Amino acid sequence: MKKEITFTLNNEKVVVEVDPGWTLLYLLREVFELTGTKEGCGVGECGACTVIVEGDAVNSCLYPALEAEGKNVVTIEGVAASDGTLHPLQQSFIENNGVQCGYCTSGMIMSAKALLDKKAVPSEEEIRTGIAGNICRCTGYVQIVESIQKAAERMKK
Repeated sequence: MKKEITFTLNNEKVVVEVDPGWTLLYLLREVFELTGTKEGCGVGECGACTVIVEGDAVNSCLYPALEAEGKNVVTIEGVAASDGTLHPLQQSFIENNGVQCGYCTSGMIMSAKALLDKKAVPSEEEIRTGIAGNICRCTGYVQIVESIQKAAERMKK
């Protein structure tokens, strides 16, 4: 039996009926058609499904959709400005080759954003810890870490 929930999704209040068995990932992709959040492993190991809930990076493949009730949820679609201007993290990933195949990118950016929202100038170790739940099979992480560092520098100006 579905239950109605209300929450904020990318700065917009939404009301939706949710099946108790749905994950937040399912709700985002299948109901709201926000496909930037990817399903990789489906068991919380790869980070491709990372979104921000109440300021924290979470694996949406494990997060029960009903738990979004009353919360603020941000997906990769909600990171850029409303006029389409890319967030400094998005721009930095492009400029510093933090994107290769791109499958992990939205999750990496969401984890990095959650980190930078809490700590404006993290150390390299803090960045690596902040993205530790995200797996990339292409870059070796060097360009991703550099992208996050350069975005942090840009954002503090």
